[in-house]
Amino acid sequence: MNDFSTSDTSLATLLLRQLPDADDGAHDAAHIRRVWANVRAITAVEGGDPDILLAATLLHDCVHVEKSSPLRAQASRMAASRAREILATIGWDELRIDRVAHAIAAHSFSAGIKPESLEARILQDADRLDAIGCVGIARCFYTAGRMGSALYHTEDPAALSRELNDAAYALDHFRAKLLNLHDGFQTQTGARLAAERTRVLTDFVTSFETEIGADDDVWQS
Repeated sequence: MNDFSTSDTSLATLLLRQLPDADDGAHDAAHIRRVWANVRAITAVEGGDPDILLAATLLHDCVHVEKSSPLRAQASRMAASRAREILATIGWDELRIDRVAHAIAAHSFSAGIKPESLEARILQDADRLDAIGCVGIARCFYTAGRMGSALYHTEDPAALSRELNDAAYALDHFRAKLLNLHDGFQTQTGARLAAERTRVLTDFVTSFETEIGADDDVWQS
């Protein structure tokens, strides 16, 4: 637990005991720890309340909704509601609960909620950093496997003559979402880290498409 150190050293242990077991390797305990590492990297420069951020980090995925679910856009709001219940049971006051709940609700890309507080901006950046870079590549293909998606479109891998469909093809998800995430970061530190990780994505896509011959004439015949 030493990587979850804040002014309240018992908070992480208390909250982790209340989290459900996750069967999604893209949103498991390892994901929480990576997001917390990102939070700490950002707060070292930007500031922020460590206890609000720790609670929000630990509980931001406390309600799991599959990517393919029609409720996916509601997942962060559902998690915020559940977080309110959990924090109330351990004696948190309403103001601090509100701050945590807002950060959780606003962290999601699909929710479309503007982060109004520094902590909300930091959590959104920290969570999105885990969607790009090397880990983001791994999570993308892991999730595609869970959803039964193909690696790429056989006839047009680079989507030169078709619409992107990242529900069906993992490679499409890079152009549909991952390569564009860096434009929406909320803090200067998050944006800097996002630019570094986006270069990893760009290099990967270029190398991947070279390996499968996406630019060869055979794909366009």
